[in-house]
Amino acid sequence: MVVRKRCLLWDWTNTRDVPAAIEQLNFSGPFSSVANWNAWVPSELKGRLPYRPMIRTPAQLEAPEWAMITENPHDIVHYFNEPERQPGLTPEHAAHRWLTQVVPELRTKRGRKLVSPSVASDDNGRAWLGRFMEIVTKAGQPPDFLGVHYYGGGGDAAHARAYIESMHRAWPELPVIVSEVASISRDEREVERFTAELANWMDETEWVFEYAFFGCMTHRPDDFVSPAAQLMREDGSFTPLMRRLMDEQPMRTV
Repeated sequence: MVVRKRCLLWDWTNTRDVPAAIEQLNFSGPFSSVANWNAWVPSELKGRLPYRPMIRTPAQLEAPEWAMITENPHDIVHYFNEPERQPGLTPEHAAHRWLTQVVPELRTKRGRKLVSPSVASDDNGRAWLGRFMEIVTKAGQPPDFLGVHYYGGGGDAAHARAYIESMHRAWPELPVIVSEVASISRDEREVERFTAELANWMDETEWVFEYAFFGCMTHRPDDFVSPAAQLMREDGSFTPLMRRLMDEQPMRTV
């Protein structure tokens, strides 16, 4: 039986530049959803997988993007992407918008499931999230899922597992969505080993609800991301690593 936990991070530039590239995707394999860090659905998706909208910044809490999120029947909504790195976005402000807008409009009125802010895997991120969770939990409105990011070097997935487990121990009542993860090693074999080991572990881990390897796009957003971890070439074709993610389960380790 196929375990369907993998979310495709389909960059918005694909919709602009190579929308037909999505036809390469194995829609019957382990991928369970698609996200693009935005509020709008990629038109090329054509309803073939669930879409995960994101309130990436406070701008998505305003028109017109807020209407896109409220008016479309998406089951799960992500709230804030690495907010501790967004100027002026304090956990107190994020919690206020959560309690006065996001929860009433999305959870109470429409029955949506909500993902916590996904912070970077460093001390600043953990501290920011801890304060946010303290406020919303005290108010009786915790998230439905814990959002997690992880980037690390080398081919050993043990450190990634340890970090994800530490986040789960901090909030054990919440299923985890690893909304961004990748090895930043420049060594192709290390990246493949990291990806396979971590994907297999997350597939087998009951409290991991969904996970997304970064990222399916024609160009890297910056030099932090490893070329070896890219899931798409510049011409829009899928890399061998992407083909393994969409076809192999369990993934072969190298």
